[in-house]
Amino acid sequence: MDENVWGYRPVAAHRTGMDLAGYKVEASDGSIGKVDKHSEEVGAAYIVVDTGAWIFGKEVLLPAGVVVRVDPEEKKIYVDRTKDQIKGAPEFNKEKHLGNPDYHQEVGSYYGRPRPPQMM
Repeated sequence: MDENVWGYRPVAAHRTGMDLAGYKVEASDGSIGKVDKHSEEVGAAYIVVDTGAWIFGKEVLLPAGVVVRVDPEEKKIYVDRTKDQIKGAPEFNKEKHLGNPDYHQEVGSYYGRPRPPQMM
């Protein structure tokens, strides 16, 4: 698949400048948590999902490319991964995440696509 995992899909209805913090996140098989933080950085956009008690308070980094749809009226984000796929994702680590292209490679590889060229 050639699509960039670190960019929002045009059909997702994400608009630049949207504050997604607090939005509920829906996996393909049910609710997984809420957005704790997000980035719109070109070529490195993501959401960090706080899964709460569902998987013991783990936070996961989801590349923007897994977002299928943003619904501002319901304050929900729909992603094309199952709860188990998200549960098995590399845990979000703020120290590892910031400025570490290897971490982006790990997450991008987990979601089945390589990191974008500007991250290399």
